[in-house]
Formats: sequence, C-alpha cells, structure tokens
Amino acid sequence: VALFEGKPRKKESKITQREMDIAASIQSVVEEIVLKTARTLKDTTQSKNLCLAGGVALNCVANGKLKSSGLFDNIWIQPASGDAGGSLGAALSAYYNYFKKPRTYCSKDKMNGGYLGNAYDDHEIINACERYHLTFERIEPDNVHAVAARLVYEGNILGWYQGRSEFGPRALGARSIIADSRPVDMQKKLNLKIKYRESFRPFAPIVMKDKAKKYFSSEHCDNPYMLMVGQVNHENRLPEPDTSLTGLGLLDVPRSTITAVTHVDYSARIQSVDPDTQDSLYRLLSEFEALSGCPVLINTSFN
Repeated sequence: VALFEGKPRKKESKITQREMDIAASIQSVVEEIVLKTARTLKDTTQSKNLCLAGGVALNCVANGKLKSSGLFDNIWIQPASGDAGGSLGAALSAYYNYFKKPRTYCSKDKMNGGYLGNAYDDHEIINACERYHLTFERIEPDNVHAVAARLVYEGNILGWYQGRSEFGPRALGARSIIADSRPVDMQKKLNLKIKYRESFRPFAPIVMKDKAKKYFSSEHCDNPYMLMVGQVNHENRLPEPDTSLTGLGLLDVPRSTITAVTHVDYSARIQSVDPDTQDSLYRLLSEFEALSGCPVLINTSFN
C-alpha cells in the first residue's frame, strides 16, 4: 500500500492518473531489465542472433525497443511463447537428441505463420451453421476476399475464419475480427459494442508486408506474429492539436490516417502479412487497398 500510495483500485471504478502512472512505471522497469539482460547476453556471447520465448517475450513494447536498440541483427520470438509452446521444444529435443536426426538450417519460417491448428472444410462449416440455425450464404472462394473487403470498406465489422487456426495467444488472421483502421470512432466501437471491454484497449494493425514501410518504422516491418511495437511514420501522422486533454481523454484525439490502430504515443503493434504464408489475409488486404487506397486493417481476436 505504501509503495503504490494507496489501496488497489476497486473493480469497475474510474481509472485515475495514479493507476496509469503505476502501469507506466512497471512497463518502464520491464523494458530496462529486458535491455540490460540483452546487453549482458551480447557481451557474453557476441552472437548476432537472439531468440526469445516465455511470457515476458509477449511484451510487444519491450520487444520493439529491443529491436530498435540494434543490439542484435536478428531477433526471433516464438509466437506460442507460453507453456503450450513447450510442446514444440519437447518435440524438437526428441527429434534431435533421442532420434539423433541431423540438424538442418532452413531460411523459411517453419512456424508456417503460426497456423498450426485445426482446419475445417466447407462440409463441416455448413453442418455447424445448420446445426445452430445460422443464416448463411456460400460465396465462391475466388470472390470471398472482394466481398469481404467491400463489406469492411462500407463500415462493417467482420468475423474472419480461414484455414488452420493459430497456435499461440495472438489472433493472426485465421480466427480474427477485421475492421477498417481509419475511422476515428472504430476503436471505441469495437471495444464497447463487440468486445465488451474497456474503451481504452488498443487494437493492432495488419498490413501488407511490401507496403508496411510506407506506414511504419522500417525496423519493425518484418513482424508476422504481432510481437513488436513500432512507430507510425511521420508522413501518416496528423498535426497534433492544441488540447488540454489528459489521461483517457487523449484517446479521443485522432493521431494518424490509421487512427484506430495508432496509440497516443504514435506507436502500433504491427502484424506484417506475407503472401507466401498468409495468402488469404494478404488477398483481403489487397482488395481493401484497391477500394480505399489503404493496405492497413484492424485485426483482433474473437475473445
């Protein structure tokens, strides 16, 4: 109580500057520890490469600052960083150490974009819709991306369900809610009417990998697992208005041309979409860009 200058905030009570300061202070300490640990590893090993896993490796802000530090040429973060991801390590350990299989280097990401879960065919999906008495219309695969992009462009919010599900805590575009990243009110609309959570909670952008540098800091544009926070480029930022707003009131100030995915400090938790591993999602973004001129959408989880 003494350390935090008061008792814990009661559930559903107003968030004050005190709570915001505590959260910011904890985040600052985490970032400091991560960077100090990384510097020690660099000095000890002289390695150009760093791999991360575990719960702290899901701290996107710390990861982004670690990337910006330039300590390592290559940083790879296991997208299934929690306990479940240990199953991959156990399988690899058995493969190499028990079965004595040779280690081979492969430049391609064997995580397959994180899409390692179950997939369901049209027959199974139609059966599920009929079982729960859902109204549905089947769209030909060649047209589904154009139809979906048009719906989003017209202001609709979509549930996007394609291919194999993601392995890990992030929705990466196989089981996702998709929306336009440009409307000023979209963040609040999604939080309050769809997700039923606090209005300040941020959303992440998905962007075509080959168009990402037009919108975001270049060192964070190869980010397929939504595990790093980068900065929105200056040319996409809006002039900062004169305002006396503080705290949560700052969320109501448009910050960029993709304001629904731009945080108050002009940062964004980027997911770059590569057509080689995320073809369906890439096609959706491409169709939306053809309509809007913008290759950036909101991507958030169903939960």
